[in-house]
Amino acid sequence: MSSHLRVVLDTNVVLSALVFGGGAAAQVRLAWQRGVFVPLTSTATAQELVRVLAYPKFRLSKMEQEELLADYLPHTQVVRIPFPVPKVPDCRDPLDVPFMHLAVAGKAKVLVSGDKDLQALTTVFEQASKCPIMNLETFVRLHLPTPAE
Repeated sequence: MSSHLRVVLDTNVVLSALVFGGGAAAQVRLAWQRGVFVPLTSTATAQELVRVLAYPKFRLSKMEQEELLADYLPHTQVVRIPFPVPKVPDCRDPLDVPFMHLAVAGKAKVLVSGDKDLQALTTVFEQASKCPIMNLETFVRLHLPTPAE
């Protein structure tokens, strides 16, 4: 078994861990901070996270946004997406495609997402890439150590 599990976290998962932070999301945040797994990022996925953290509905100041990014990005491994980009299944939401490119290019063991468009591609994406797409709770149950209570 490799020492570091390579994982792609969709923006919704990172956002849950950074902004809302309870339950499974809190376990994921603690796990990346402790080096239990290595979150992978690319230019496109990092840009989406920056864009989403700036949404007015979250009411985060620029400083708060930077603090949250500083709690995530230093723990990630940046993956260069080659050109031409890896072949991935067609997805209804074009904003989800970079996460599949990242999973393939970064040789991720799992892509974690609660996004319905990505979840709909679970079978076809895993067959094509050997990388399962799973929701946050399943990822925590299968890949993270049980927290000591």
